[in-house]
Amino acid sequence: MKKKLFALLTCAALLTASLTGCGGGNKPAESAAAPAESTQAEADTKEEETKAEEKAASGDTKIALITMDSIDQHWVTLNEGAQKAAKDLGVTVTFMSPNTKDDAQQIECVNNAVAGGYQAIIVAANGPDAISSALKEAASSGIKIVYVDSPANVDAEATFSTDNEAAGKTAGEEMIKALSDAGITSGKIGIVNVNAATDSTVKREAGFRSAFEGSDFELMETQYGEGDAAKSQTIAENYITQGVVGIFGCNEGSTTGTGNAIKASGKSDIIGVGFDKSDAILGLIEDGFLLCTMAQNPDVMGEEGVKAAVAALNGESLGGKVTDTGVSAIKAGGASSGSGEAAQAAGSDVTASKEWKIALITMDSIDQHWVTLNEGAQEMAKELGVTVTFMSPNTKDDAQQIECVNNAVAGGYQAIIVAANGPDAISSALKEAASSGIKIVYVDSPANVDAEATFSTDNEAAGKTAGEEMIKALSDAGITSGKIGIVNVNAATDSTVKREAGFRSAFEGSDFELMETQYGEGDAAKSQTIAENYITQGVVGIFGCNEGSTTGTGNAIKASGKSDIIGVGFDKSDAIMNLINDGYLLCTMAQNPDVMGKEGVKAAVQALEGESLGGKVQDTGVSVLTK
Repeated sequence: MKKKLFALLTCAALLTASLTGCGGGNKPAESAAAPAESTQAEADTKEEETKAEEKAASGDTKIALITMDSIDQHWVTLNEGAQKAAKDLGVTVTFMSPNTKDDAQQIECVNNAVAGGYQAIIVAANGPDAISSALKEAASSGIKIVYVDSPANVDAEATFSTDNEAAGKTAGEEMIKALSDAGITSGKIGIVNVNAATDSTVKREAGFRSAFEGSDFELMETQYGEGDAAKSQTIAENYITQGVVGIFGCNEGSTTGTGNAIKASGKSDIIGVGFDKSDAILGLIEDGFLLCTMAQNPDVMGEEGVKAAVAALNGESLGGKVTDTGVSAIKAGGASSGSGEAAQAAGSDVTASKEWKIALITMDSIDQHWVTLNEGAQEMAKELGVTVTFMSPNTKDDAQQIECVNNAVAGGYQAIIVAANGPDAISSALKEAASSGIKIVYVDSPANVDAEATFSTDNEAAGKTAGEEMIKALSDAGITSGKIGIVNVNAATDSTVKREAGFRSAFEGSDFELMETQYGEGDAAKSQTIAENYITQGVVGIFGCNEGSTTGTGNAIKASGKSDIIGVGFDKSDAIMNLINDGYLLCTMAQNPDVMGKEGVKAAVQALEGESLGGKVQDTGVSVLTK
């Protein structure tokens, strides 16, 4: 199997190389007879341009992309735009952002880019001053700096961001109009911001406040939630107890927290307005818990940022230009959907006779695994002309997942695609849904309720492979015994329980001691603490059972400075791939969540169209990703 994988990767590398070598194939042919008046200077200029293009397409250009974190969907989308431009230009862009908003971690990312020989850094600064010294050092060593979203107080080649003050004012005007339409001309307004330093969100708040100048509304003292949805929800809930008539969230986490607080309060007359676009935010808008959000274009920032970095590396002077990448106010019903007529999916034998409503409920809406699964689902939904609503909780919580199922039933959805937190916790809710005629399809992790079909990884087999990879690495290092730690999500989630069982089975008959499993709820920070405790007990290896567990494990090994500890994990994210490439993790078992999402939607439509799928279980595959 490994030989086949190696052969496939080799073929892919050769194909990529051949395509890269044809980078100039779309250029118009030069005229054989050049005009007589053409000067040597013009010829020299063309030659320099050609050399620059060849350099950009050679694959030698290394660009670091450092955003505020690697988790918010805003930054994930920005990275997708950057990777698209990188592919088009034949350069390497490495997403090396911290897993949380932290100045020290962002400074470390900048320093790592310098030490790693990167020629350009595209950065969204946490604040205008915190990383300035690190960026000045980078610039003094010849590295080109380009800003996306939020600049620092250091000169750069170019900046691509939203006109945040203008967009904030628009958000205020939208709130005032909605309050006026409801007959409300005075009252308290709460503001949930990230911190007092991040340039983009400070400007959004300033613009928002300017919209209320001269009105009878009282804008309360701003509270800071660090961009964390849970912290922002607590802040918004406190505002609600003080009788606010409106709340403004200044970024994705602040907006999600605001909408969740209004939802939990049951006070649908409070006007929530926010910033940034995510499936969680759009779900809150469609359900009436937020009025609207100011949607930026992070993919454009990413694309233009890479283009500017390459242009600067090729000697072009950009003059520190600042480009506004635009914003739109998205309200309920603003998202486009299928036409409602019969549609045939391209490359698929599935036909939708109507615009079916399908709910997608995963364990949370934050982990990159679930974001990618939703992207696959949305791609298939678009092809089939059906509506798939990503209505997942913002954290792994049985009660919230049950609520999502109940909301899908109440909302008239005809099918539910679900990744269950555990086999039993949401079973009653799913049984009620099924009894009302709703079709159930599982992705990633099933519950103990019959379903039309299940699309998941063979988790036990993949877990055993993870164990075998660790044993081999330890053996290569001359280690044949020692303690092994295991960081899991909880004791109920079917997929991760099977991964652990498979991992443990690989060690049967060996002299290794597998320690008692510890549970971090899939949270990277909690998992890191667990892994650090394992390290103090002298482990030689640690296994992380999902994305958060793996990220936490890698960060713990990194922090310990003990590079001889073998870390093996599960799932793929930019944070995990960086930890592998930096040598803090050996490998990860990469699933195919996009395939789960696509196949889940196809199966749901097939079932809704009357086709019997017989409860089939399909393995969507796994690959071992190493440095």
